[in-house]
Amino acid sequence: MAGISRPPPSGAPLNVGEIVQQANTFEYNSQIPLRYWLRSADTIQKESRIYEREGNDQQTYLLLFRHAILVLEKLSQHPEAKLPQNKAALAAANKVVRSDLAAMEVLKPRIETRYAAYQEHLARRKTQDAAMRKLEGEQEMGGLVDGIGRASLHSARSSARVSFDQKTSLDAGKSQKIAAQIAQSEIRRRDTARRAVRQAGVSEEEELERRTGGVWDDWESGLGRPQSYKEESDLSKDIVEAGRRRESVQSGHRQRPSSTLRPSSYQYPTIPNKSSQSWWSDEPQPQTGAPPRPPPKIPPIQPASYAQPLPPSLPPKPPRDLYAYQSAPPAYESTLPPPIPGKYSEAPDTSFRALSPSPPEGPNASEYTFKPSAYLENGTPLRSVFVPSTLRSEFLRVAAANTRNNIETCGILCGTLISNALFVSKLVIPEQKGTSDTCETLNESDLFDFCDREDLMVLGWIHTHPSQTCFMSSRDCHTHCGYQVMMPESIAIVCAPTKDPSWGIFRITDPPGMKTLLNCSQSGLFHQHSVDNIYTDASKPGHVHELSGLDFQIVDQRP
Repeated sequence: MAGISRPPPSGAPLNVGEIVQQANTFEYNSQIPLRYWLRSADTIQKESRIYEREGNDQQTYLLLFRHAILVLEKLSQHPEAKLPQNKAALAAANKVVRSDLAAMEVLKPRIETRYAAYQEHLARRKTQDAAMRKLEGEQEMGGLVDGIGRASLHSARSSARVSFDQKTSLDAGKSQKIAAQIAQSEIRRRDTARRAVRQAGVSEEEELERRTGGVWDDWESGLGRPQSYKEESDLSKDIVEAGRRRESVQSGHRQRPSSTLRPSSYQYPTIPNKSSQSWWSDEPQPQTGAPPRPPPKIPPIQPASYAQPLPPSLPPKPPRDLYAYQSAPPAYESTLPPPIPGKYSEAPDTSFRALSPSPPEGPNASEYTFKPSAYLENGTPLRSVFVPSTLRSEFLRVAAANTRNNIETCGILCGTLISNALFVSKLVIPEQKGTSDTCETLNESDLFDFCDREDLMVLGWIHTHPSQTCFMSSRDCHTHCGYQVMMPESIAIVCAPTKDPSWGIFRITDPPGMKTLLNCSQSGLFHQHSVDNIYTDASKPGHVHELSGLDFQIVDQRP
C-alpha cells in the first residue's frame, strides 16, 4: 500500500507498545513528491487534534507517533528535502514535532494506566464468571434455581460483563439519522467555540498566532495538558528504535512483539539541530515546561469575508453556517494539480461576520464511534465518508454555465473528522481554468489558507464531464492518486449530466491501482495503463454514504 493508512481505534485498550506497532504500519515511497507527503503530515496533525478533543488518547498517540516518524525519519531524507521551496515547510513540520514529543510523554502514562485497569477488569470478570458458573452448577444440582434465582444470576452475570469505557459503536449505513445529528451538533459546537474566541476581542491574526505559539493549550475546549514535560534531550530513542524494528521486519527479520512493553521502552527521534542541517529552522528549541504542541505554523492572516455570489441564473441563498462569506479577490497562482500541499504564503484579506447561533444541542460526538464500512483491496479498513445528499445537485447548479459551454468544472470536498467518520461540510470552488475534457485549479494557496483558517481537511474532489460519460480518465486517476496518498479515504465524484449513469463516486484500487499510477512514467494527458481495475466504485458498496439532513456550504473562490 502506498501512503498513510489509518486503522480505526480498537474497542479494547492497547498498551503503548501495541500502539507503536500500529503506528509503524505504513509504507513510505520517496518517489511520491514531497508536497503530497507534507500535506499528508498536516492531515495527520489535524486528525490527532480532533481525536484528542474527543478524549481518544490511544488514537491521538498513534497519529502523533506516526507523524513524528514520517517527518523526522522519512521526509528529512526525501530527495526533494533540500530544495529551496521545501525548506520552510519542512522546518515548520519539524517545529510541530518538537511539541508533539512532549505531548506524547503526557499521554503515555494515561494510556498505560487505562490498559492496566482494563487488564484488571478482564481478570476480575473472569473470576466472577467462574464463580457464577460454579454457583449456577451447584444450584442446578440442588434444584434451587427458580424464577427469582435465575433473575439474580442473570443480574450478577450482566454486572460482571459491563463493558469497559467503550463508546457506542455505530454502523454508518444503518445510522443515518443519528449521523446527521452528531455531525450538525459537533460542527456547530466547533464553530461556536471559534466565534466565541473572536467575539472575546481576539483578532483572527492573534488567534492563529496564539494557536501556533502554544499560548492556548486547547483553544477550543480548554482541555489542557500538564505543564511539566520532560526535556527534549530525554526523548531521543523511542521512535528511532521503533524505526529500526520496522526496517528489520520489512527486511525479513521479524522480531516477536512483547505484550508487556512498558512506556519507557519507546522513546522518540532526535530532532536535527542547525549544526547538522544548516537549512533547518532558526526557531529556538522549546524549554522545559513548554506549552503543548501547536498546529502547523501558519503566517498571519488578515480578517476575510466569503458569502459567495452564485451565477446570475441562481437566486442567492441564506448562509447555512455560522458565518456569512463574501468572495475575495485571488492573490496567488499555481498550476500544479491536485492542490499543492505545504504552501506558506500570506492569504488575502479576510473578515468574518458572525451570526447569532443558538447553543449547540444534540448527541455528544465523543460518546460514539463509527465502524469502518469498507476495506481497501489489501485489507486496510476505511473510515466512513458522509456526503450531503444535495451536494451533487448544488454543484451542478454552480457549474451550469460552464456545462452549457462544454467546459469542465471542479470543486474540492472539505470537511472534518467526527466520531471516527469523515463529514463533508464545505464545497470549495477554487479558481480554475477548464476545457471540454480538462480542468486545472489555480491560486491554490487561497484554498489551503481557507482550510487552515476553518480547520478543515481535504476529503476529495468533484468535477463534471459536460459531454462525456461517467468514468475516470487516466488524467483523473493521476490527479486522484495525489489525494489518496494524502488520505486513503479520499474520493472522486464525477458528474456527467447528459449521460446515464449521470454520476459516480470512485477511489483508486490499492492494489493494483495506486502502485500502477505511482510508477507510471507515460507522458501525455491521456494514456492507457497496464491494468484494467485501476479504480472502483466507492459507494455501491463502499465507504461513502450520501446523508440527508447534513448541511454544507459552497465557498466560491473564482474571480
